[in-house]
Amino acid sequence: MANRQAAAPANDEGTESGKGTSLNFKVDPDFKKEFKGFAVAQGISMTDLLKEGYALSKKERQK
Repeated sequence: MANRQAAAPANDEGTESGKGTSLNFKVDPDFKKEFKGFAVAQGISMTDLLKEGYALSKKERQK
């Protein structure tokens, strides 16, 4: 029998350990193109842009 390793717990801080997990959601192709273009224009990754947007939204909604 093959050995199985338990999945590592999700890391809420992102990819600190060098590994991450996929969100797996679909978006409109035009949105993806615009999102990626904006991220590139800002010199950041799409993941970093998503994290930044989430942090800003969370901060605004908790007021």
